[in-house]
Amino acid sequence: MKQKKHFTRKKQKYGKSKSQGAAFLFLLPSFAGSAVFLIVPFGDVVRRSFTEAVSGAFVGLANYRAIFTNRAFLLAMKNTLRFLAVCIPLLVVISLALAVILKKQSRFSRLCKTSFLLPMALPVACVVLLWKALFSGQGLINGWLSYIGIPGLDYMNTNAAFWVLMISYLWRNVGYDMVLWMAGLSGIPESLYEAARVDGAGEWRCFVSITLPNLLPSLSTITILSLLNAFKVFREAYLTAGDYPHESIYLIQHLFNNWYRDLSLDKMAAAAVVNCAGILVLVLLLLASWGKEDME
Repeated sequence: MKQKKHFTRKKQKYGKSKSQGAAFLFLLPSFAGSAVFLIVPFGDVVRRSFTEAVSGAFVGLANYRAIFTNRAFLLAMKNTLRFLAVCIPLLVVISLALAVILKKQSRFSRLCKTSFLLPMALPVACVVLLWKALFSGQGLINGWLSYIGIPGLDYMNTNAAFWVLMISYLWRNVGYDMVLWMAGLSGIPESLYEAARVDGAGEWRCFVSITLPNLLPSLSTITILSLLNAFKVFREAYLTAGDYPHESIYLIQHLFNNWYRDLSLDKMAAAAVVNCAGILVLVLLLLASWGKEDME
């Protein structure tokens, strides 16, 4: 009997190790690709952040001190953080509100989802042409304003450029986030709402007590994806306003582009490490806060 148990335990252990080996082999190509194209290059960037660009001599923290006393770096970081702090909460709230509304209007949800996703499918060049047609000094908006006697404004060369960039980001990404919210909403059992309504709960109470708690896993995914998509808005800003746009929309990507053109690779490497570390800390804090909420 003991021998049989020992044989069974050994067989289970062998089967488990075999399945782990198969899983490792399955993941090996992806890990190798990530190592070659992401981990190893980023490790080289970290190394370069402590060296001088031309000679390669070790300079310690000199590059980090240089970027934190650089006015362009501080301006770009301030604008990028401001953009993220304003746009991501707005995008999350607006897309959630649209998803809740469309879930109740099931007859039109498919058509609305398609129409909201169209801006994301548009090429960047089309979006830039739309920007220029609407917001340039001789654009449509200024034409309408002058028609009613209001003086026009060159939006892309004033502080209004930030709000134009914000509108473009929301317009292009709200449909994508809305579809993700609707996927989360579809996973909430309808029986929970029925039981709450029987107990006398209204729509707002159902939303606060049932919908929001069940959407926390979707919230983490959507917020992180919105954060990553926010860095893609540089393409529109660059094609519209060039290397040196109005200072309200001078983002960290503008800085990297200009430093790369000037071959300031040492400062660029230090700024990239700081930027990556900031994003990593932000994502970890978000995941930690949502993890505590799930445990509670």
